[in-house]
Amino acid sequence: MFPSLDWSLAPAFVAALAFGYLLVSSPFGIVLTKLAGTADIRAIGARNIGATNVLRTGRKGLAAATLLGDALKGTLAVLIAALYGRDLALAAALGAFLGHLYPVWRELHGGKAVATYIGILLALAWPVGLAFCLVWIAVAALTRYSSLSGLLASAVSPVALWMLGDYPGALVMALLTVLLWIKHRANLARLVNGSEGKIGAT
Repeated sequence: MFPSLDWSLAPAFVAALAFGYLLVSSPFGIVLTKLAGTADIRAIGARNIGATNVLRTGRKGLAAATLLGDALKGTLAVLIAALYGRDLALAAALGAFLGHLYPVWRELHGGKAVATYIGILLALAWPVGLAFCLVWIAVAALTRYSSLSGLLASAVSPVALWMLGDYPGALVMALLTVLLWIKHRANLARLVNGSEGKIGAT
């Protein structure tokens, strides 16, 4: 089921990991909001650099652009690395995700990486990426909780990859899912106590 490791490829794996990290760690949300002259997203709402926090500036277009940019960075990192093999694509996926969560340019304070997760998943297995989006939409429509939608959709993704027989992909996405849930621990606490903000709430 799992191939043995070829340690001669270790330098290539490290290079792919670093490539993904450096490509994705650029703070897309900060750059866009600064160019648009809006409030510093690091000083409002959740104080992270993701699309949900950009939306709190009142600029839906900027939030959509941030979402798209964060997703496409993950997609691009994986697709470029995939030119050199599936295993390197998975290494780049991990690096890309870590780059968004813990960017060295911001003293390791990044976003919550849901958009980057989607972008990576679409590059690795677009049908599963589509399933993620459908689960997100369904949960959001039922509960109006953005955080819960992303968390539940991410939990489904590794299972779907495993069922499709993509065991390495499933393991990598399972790791990304664990990191995603850790990053959302404050949201989880608010969901439990009923204080989590809902989509569209003022």
